[in-house]
Amino acid sequence: MTKVVTFGELMLRLAPEGYYRLFQNDRMSATFGGGEANVAVSLANFGLDSVFVSKLPLNAVGQAGVNSLRSLGVDTSDIVRGGDRTGIYFVEKGASQRGSVCIYDRAGSALSLASTFDFDWTKILEGADWFHFTGITPALGDNVAKICEEACKIAKAMGVKISCDLNYRAKLWSREKARAVMSELCKYVDVCIANEEDAKDVFGIEADATDIYGGKLNHQGYKTVAMQLAEQFDFEKVAITLRGSVSASDNDWSAMLYDGNDFYFSKQHRLHIVDRVGGGDSFGAGLIYSLVTGKTSSEAIEFAVAASALKHSIEGDYNRVTVAEVERLVSGDGSGRVQR
Repeated sequence: MTKVVTFGELMLRLAPEGYYRLFQNDRMSATFGGGEANVAVSLANFGLDSVFVSKLPLNAVGQAGVNSLRSLGVDTSDIVRGGDRTGIYFVEKGASQRGSVCIYDRAGSALSLASTFDFDWTKILEGADWFHFTGITPALGDNVAKICEEACKIAKAMGVKISCDLNYRAKLWSREKARAVMSELCKYVDVCIANEEDAKDVFGIEADATDIYGGKLNHQGYKTVAMQLAEQFDFEKVAITLRGSVSASDNDWSAMLYDGNDFYFSKQHRLHIVDRVGGGDSFGAGLIYSLVTGKTSSEAIEFAVAASALKHSIEGDYNRVTVAEVERLVSGDGSGRVQR
């Protein structure tokens, strides 16, 4: 069975009910999520041998996080236990013209204080076909960036394919710091995943004639962005998600894949959003699944976009859909009719 290893921070997600604002009432739901963990869950749902690596405290909160992943088929045996706290984030879901809000409370989390001695990457990556991380993880600190670099070096030496979702987070580090760190890590990456803003924020590469706030996306501009990224870091493939924001509730969603020779644009899906957090992660998982199972570039981008489109209809970080459900949408059945 194909084995994919992901590395990052699992966080406790606290969110008001429905579309309430933070602390508008006295109730919040407690679930778990995080970029690479979300990818791991999707891949487990797709039937792959999915391994998530992190560090979590040996207490009830940390164990609940581990259990949430186990319950969805993710291999958690390489999660290191230690440290004092699990990172937390608060999320307020947007609606109409009011955007979503995320507030991080993750300083001093177990992973942010981890060291390279915590992880035996040669053992962890044994038998692996793919390794995935995001730009969020090295942003947690120089020590975590060093762990990412060690993982990438060993994965590359072992012939494991590496993907990275740039995922720039301004609340975690500056553009200058992100550029310096990610420029080093991207030397090991085979498949780069980004959105309309990441390439600009991290590497200063911007699509021409594009207005992401007005929903105007220039396909030719993104071709140029993909080519520049590929040339700078020798990426085998570059995938860019294209989100046209009509409002916080309604988006147009598509993507582009550049394979070093040709450009492939997916069809566009009109989304009415239930929960957009984890949407990019579900795209990354769909792309990884497609590439490791031998889909063509055209098939891969359609599958990844469809998987992510479905995630926008699901509460919480995790994308709880199957390959059959994704393929149904790829085939053109986006009616939302009851399946009997």
